[in-house]
Amino acid sequence: EEVSIRMPTGCVSACPDLKVARLVQDAFMNDYFRVYTSEDIVGVELSAAMKNVVALACGVCDGMGYQDNTKALLMTRAMAELTRLGEKLGGTRQTFGGLAGMGDLIVTCTSMHSRNRRAGILIGQGKDPQTAMKEVGAVVEGYYAAKSAYELGKAKGIDMPITDAAYKVLYEG
Repeated sequence: EEVSIRMPTGCVSACPDLKVARLVQDAFMNDYFRVYTSEDIVGVELSAAMKNVVALACGVCDGMGYQDNTKALLMTRAMAELTRLGEKLGGTRQTFGGLAGMGDLIVTCTSMHSRNRRAGILIGQGKDPQTAMKEVGAVVEGYYAAKSAYELGKAKGIDMPITDAAYKVLYEG
């Protein structure tokens, strides 16, 4: 939406071949759309999936009436989880602290345009996950990513209490 109305924004083009990432950068970058490059496919992809889980959790906090400090605490500790898991899988710390990690996490957890946050708000207000997703009327990726992240964290032996709690809320009532 914001790109289409020429609001300043950015993204990351990730590819193991940095030349290819730069081709994408050159094709899309302009005065209002900044494209950064990265070779860290694992970090960029994991960040894209996990931010949706965290946005759901932040939405639950909003729906329960918690405010900014609670959400900041949740986002910060979730970033620590993401980094632990991501580094174990071969991602780089720099990616998680950058635009693909922290940048995307901030916008997805705070924007009312976020389907995941909106679904979380409804869950925090007492609706079950299926009803909440139906009300949002679009795919809520965090619901599916929570299960995958939960299973991945367990398989890799990574301590992920926020992901574990999100999984339990979404899949175990």
